[in-house]
Parts: sequence; structure tokens; C-alpha cells
Amino acid sequence: QVQLVESGGGSVQAGGSLRLSCAASGDPDSRTCMGWVRQAPGKEREGVASIDRFGTSNYADSVQGRFTISHDNAKNTLYLQMNSLKPEDTAMYYCAAQIMSCGVRPLSVASFTDWGQGTQVTVSS
Repeated sequence: QVQLVESGGGSVQAGGSLRLSCAASGDPDSRTCMGWVRQAPGKEREGVASIDRFGTSNYADSVQGRFTISHDNAKNTLYLQMNSLKPEDTAMYYCAAQIMSCGVRPLSVASFTDWGQGTQVTVSS
């Protein structure tokens, strides 16, 4: 069992930056792949970024070059640095994890088995 707690969301103007954090507890070492998923109002959840235990990361096309995912193994904390934010980045952001490797579908929402409660990110124009 893994518990995930996100923090760092908030409101920012377009072009600004935010850093999300996700503290993992329980048995985080059992999770091989971790990621960030977002859900905008009226839309389905979308995989944003993922990272495996070797540090290999993957990004959705919509955030490539603007967002950076990282993991501090010593602190069992996952991060998402978000730069050049756009109004379309407005969403609830969830931290997620899975036992299996990120695999050939590293941004597949259905693959994640552990979820945090989410943190809201609002970007105004």
C-alpha cells in the first residue's frame, strides 16, 4: 500500500511557474513508475508526465519542454516543475503510481493503481 499526498498547487498568471510535490509513504519502493495526471473540468483524466526508477521520463506533447518531472529517492517525493504555464493547464493534478514499469504506455491513466487526492492548478490569462 502506498499513500500519496500532493502539495504546491495554486493560482498563477499565464507564463508563470509552479512546482508540485507528492510525498509518498507506506511502501513507495514497491512502485516502479510514478507520474502526474490531470483532469480539467468536463474532460477525462490525462497523463501529463511519468518517471521510472531509472530516471527515464515521458511527457505529454502538450507539456513537453515546459514541464519537468523528477524524483528524490531519499525523500520519497515526486515533483513536477511547471514553467510557461498556460490557461489550458488549469486542472486538478493528481500524483499516481504503479507497481509495474512505465512500459510502452508510460502515460496511460489506466495503468496507475495508487492515487493522491489531487491539488488544484489554476492559470489565468
